[in-house]
Amino acid sequence: MDIYTIIFLALAVFIFLRLRSVLGQRTGSERPPYDRAAPNVLQRGQDNNVVPIPGSVIDQPAPAAPAEPVEPTERWKGIAEPGTPLAQGLDAVVAQDSSFDPRHFLSGARSAYEMIVLAFANGDRRALRDLLSAEVYESFEAAIKDREKHEQKTETRFVSIDKAEIVSAETRDRSIQLTVRFVSQMISVTRDKAGTIVDGSPDKVADITDIWTFARDSTSRDPNWKLVGTGSAH
Repeated sequence: MDIYTIIFLALAVFIFLRLRSVLGQRTGSERPPYDRAAPNVLQRGQDNNVVPIPGSVIDQPAPAAPAEPVEPTERWKGIAEPGTPLAQGLDAVVAQDSSFDPRHFLSGARSAYEMIVLAFANGDRRALRDLLSAEVYESFEAAIKDREKHEQKTETRFVSIDKAEIVSAETRDRSIQLTVRFVSQMISVTRDKAGTIVDGSPDKVADITDIWTFARDSTSRDPNWKLVGTGSAH
């Protein structure tokens, strides 16, 4: 071995020992590396304009641990008065599905309401198919086809959803049906091919009251509710 080989070997050993002292050794008990991407993912979720809702439409919350018995006068506080048909209907719903939570349901129903109204205005058949029962979808699609036939487009914008309240609850065999009254303010206008307004106004805020019925099969593994009936109050 010549003098240069010895020098290079000595430098290599020196560098190895320095790196070992600085970086240390793996012992198997190290903490996992910090995920620097996580805050960015969270930020993107917060900045997203899409309204998130649980499941495909309205879902049931995860089963919770058994709760302490609740007095009948407190059970549906803020949702239904004790002894009313609504309270009795909700009792029947819980008897059939113990995981039912009316507040969780109403939160999802508000989001579903907005999604359905906007999907209908935009002619988004794909979104509507996931949110509606087959019968309701057929009626919505017929209205969309008629609008397309006349080369009309609808623009709808929510100003607010002021109220969403359960007005009826009932069980039919395996089906649970809940009817919700929505009180909202929105702007809606329909224009023809030339841009001429044929219905509504782009400047007028309309007060809207819709009464919609959602249903789900309590024996199904699918936790989602679908819109099965629509109506309006004048």
